[in-house]
Amino acid sequence: MKIVDIRPTTVTVPLEAPLLHSNGAHWGRFVRTVVEVEADNGLIGLGEMGGGGQSAEDALRALREYLVGHDVYALEALRFAIANPTASLYNNRTQLLAAIEFACLDLIGQYQNVPVHDLLGGKLRDTVPFASYLFFRYADPATGLGEVRTPEQLAVHAKDLKARYGFRTHKLKAGVFHPDHELDCYRALAEATDGDLLRYDPNGALSVNQARRFARAIADLPNEYFEDPTWGMNGMRQLRDTGLPLATNTVVVNFEQLAANVRDPAVDVILLDTTFWGGIRPCVKAAGVCETFQLGVAVHSSGELGIQLATMLHLGAVLPNLDHAADAHYHHLRDDIIVGGKMSYVNGAIAVPDGPGLGVRLDRDKLAEYAELYRELGGYPYDRDPGRPGWYPLIPNDRWADPTAPQPDTL
Repeated sequence: MKIVDIRPTTVTVPLEAPLLHSNGAHWGRFVRTVVEVEADNGLIGLGEMGGGGQSAEDALRALREYLVGHDVYALEALRFAIANPTASLYNNRTQLLAAIEFACLDLIGQYQNVPVHDLLGGKLRDTVPFASYLFFRYADPATGLGEVRTPEQLAVHAKDLKARYGFRTHKLKAGVFHPDHELDCYRALAEATDGDLLRYDPNGALSVNQARRFARAIADLPNEYFEDPTWGMNGMRQLRDTGLPLATNTVVVNFEQLAANVRDPAVDVILLDTTFWGGIRPCVKAAGVCETFQLGVAVHSSGELGIQLATMLHLGAVLPNLDHAADAHYHHLRDDIIVGGKMSYVNGAIAVPDGPGLGVRLDRDKLAEYAELYRELGGYPYDRDPGRPGWYPLIPNDRWADPTAPQPDTL
């Protein structure tokens, strides 16, 4: 089975409300690039990657000369054909590789009439549990609803998500407001969720000393782990005496960094991202290393639509050492581009697809609708906050947002 074409399409799909994070914001929508890889037997495999726009589409189209005629089964050759480690110092194609790998696995599964999880060794669970992914949010400009900037608003939002979706683990994406304000919010979250497990993730925005103070202030709460409280493995190592398990999706995102963490431990839990690591198969390999050295594993979210969510579900299904609920931005989305619409949460978990390949197919009407919306709205700067024109963060940060500032009018 050989590749005959690669077709990228950039879409933008609305969110319930704009999401704030330590580096900026998602401005009320996600921008993603959907990738279709066509084989010489007429089958089409699906991939997805973050961001989008003309540059991403051009980069994917440029891979045609590398990949037309490539055997879909030759996945190790694929890795070196487009993401050779030395060449990647210049072209950084890891996320492109991931999108193509997703599509190739989808093609193989369709051709063999088996789900991707069978190609990866067989599923060990029928559903994958997820944590609520709580963000500070501006209000949706169309409705005026959805704002989360105070402890009270966060508590209400968390209770609502728990009631609707059944989450029993709750993660706060933080690093937006001064740590004192976020401490009040985190404690309100703990009170609102009745002893459920908690995660605090300021995306490396805190200094080591700030992170140490914060860890002491939350030591009495049911913390599952402290995620990326400060930047860098050496910074994280200095926090290993806080008594809180440390997790990362930023400083251990490849095998060299994983080896460094094994030699001189900095973090306890590795959040595996099917995009950041270059595909599902590298994540399975990394999970095997983590199993050997007794490191915890979770599945990371990078702002997925249904195609990438399917890759996360197949990954979560096959890992024996998946000992933490996965992350997902998915419940913030208003819609999806797959047939049947958004996948459903039941008791805080999503069922693993059992159809051939990834088990999801494109809704062509939705793809066209959200491709047109992208052409209308364009992209947005992920690393900027519409409420703070000209702002950018430092590492460690001391330029905190004001939770009482007026709602921006540029969303």
